[in-house]
Amino acid sequence: MLAFPQDGLSRDEVLASLDEYRAADGDWQGGKTWSLVYYAGEEITQLAEDAYRKYFHTNALNPFVFQSLKRLETETLSMVASLFHGDDDTVGSLTSGGSESILMALKTYRDEARVLHPEITEPEVVLPISAHAAFEKAAHYFGLKLIHAPLADDYRVDIAAVESLITPNTILLVGSTPQYPHGVIDPIEELGALALKHGLRLHVDACLGGFTLPFVRELGGEVPPFDFAVPGVTSISADLHKYAFAAKGVSALLYRNADIRKFQYFAYGNWPGGLFISPSATGTRPGGAIASAWAALKFIGQKGYLEITQSILDTTKKLVDGINAIDELYVLGEPPAGIFAFASDTLNVHALADILEHKGWVIDQQVNPSNLHFMVTPAHAGVEEPFLRDLRESVEILKAHPEDFAAGSAALYGMSAAIPDPGIVNQFIKEAYSRFMTLGGEFSFEGLV
Repeated sequence: MLAFPQDGLSRDEVLASLDEYRAADGDWQGGKTWSLVYYAGEEITQLAEDAYRKYFHTNALNPFVFQSLKRLETETLSMVASLFHGDDDTVGSLTSGGSESILMALKTYRDEARVLHPEITEPEVVLPISAHAAFEKAAHYFGLKLIHAPLADDYRVDIAAVESLITPNTILLVGSTPQYPHGVIDPIEELGALALKHGLRLHVDACLGGFTLPFVRELGGEVPPFDFAVPGVTSISADLHKYAFAAKGVSALLYRNADIRKFQYFAYGNWPGGLFISPSATGTRPGGAIASAWAALKFIGQKGYLEITQSILDTTKKLVDGINAIDELYVLGEPPAGIFAFASDTLNVHALADILEHKGWVIDQQVNPSNLHFMVTPAHAGVEEPFLRDLRESVEILKAHPEDFAAGSAALYGMSAAIPDPGIVNQFIKEAYSRFMTLGGEFSFEGLV
C-alpha cells in the first residue's frame, strides 16, 4: 500500500515522476497506437490545451455563474448541428464522452416513453449486435431491454431483421455511423423509414464518424445520408474528443427538437441545498473540455478538417491495400473512413497481435469473427510501410512457429470463445479487471478458470 505523503514533493519532482510513469505507455505520438488517442499534431494540441487552461477552474454545473460556458456550449452545439443538417429547432448538450451521450439518449427515450406511452412497462430498444457496448451499459443502468439485430454479409445491420424484432414494447431504434467493430455505416435511411412507419425514435451513434464522414462526402467519398437530413432520425451523438481533436472528454448529443431534449434533464426542487437541475449524468462538468471543443472547431475550420480527413483517407488506403495484398489476411467489409478491421481464415490473429506488440505496436483485438481493429489518425501518416513490413514479418513468424504463440492472447480469446455462457465470461472479466486495478496488479484469468 502506498502511504499518504507527509511532505509534498517539489514541482520538478512531481513532474519528473509523471514523465517516468508515462514512459511505458503506448506510443501514440509516433503512430504506434491504433486507438484511444486522436492526435493531429502539436499545433492543434497546443491550442486545445491553451483553451482548456483558460477554463481550468470553471464548472458548467452552473451556467448562471459561468455564462461564457453557456455561450461556448451553445455555439459548439450549433456548429455541430449545422454539420449534421440541423435547423433552428435542433438542440443538445455536451457530455463527457460517447458513453455518456449514449447513456443520456437512452435515459431520455425511456423517460419520454413513460409519459407518452405509459402502457409500455418493459421498454425495448432494437439495435445492431455491432452497436457500441455503451448501449449495454445504458440498458443495465436504466432498466431497458436490448433486442439485438444480426448483421448482413456486409456487416451492416440487417433491416429485415430489425423490422421483425419490433414489438409493441419497442421505443427506440439505433444505427451507427460507422459502427466500431468493422467501421461500416449502418443503413440509416432504411432505419429512419422504419422509425417513421412504426412511430419510433431513432438514435444515430456517430461518436466515431461524426467529424470525418461529412468531410469524406465533400471529398467525393460515398457516404449515405445519416444525420438529420434523414426523416426519422431524432438524435445524434458525436465525440468532439475523437476526430474533432478536442481535449478529452467531450461529446455532443443533439436532438431534433427541445420537446425531446427536456426528458434528458434531471431536476430536484425539494433539496435544502437549493433548486437543482442537471442536463446529464455528471454534476460537475469541466469548463476546460467545453472550451477546447469550441476552440478546436473554430481553429481547424472546414478547410482544416478536409485536409485532415484527406490525410486519414490516404493512410487508410495504403494500409487496407497492403493488408489485402497479404494472402492470409483480408479487411472486413468496405469501411469508408479510417476505421477498419482485418481477419484471417488460416492464422490466429490474436497470436499475430502478440507478435506485433512485441514489435512495439499497440493492437486492439476483437471477436465474432476474430479480428484486429484499427482507427487511423493523422499521427499514422508515414507509419504505413513500417507497420506493413512488421505485419508481413509477423505473419511469416506465426506460420513457421504457431506453437510458440499458443499462449497469451490466443489462449485468452480462445478460452472466452469456448465458454457458452456469456454471464460467466462477464464475471471472469470483472474479476480479472478488479485484480488489474489494484496497486501492482496485472490482467490475467489465471486462477479464475
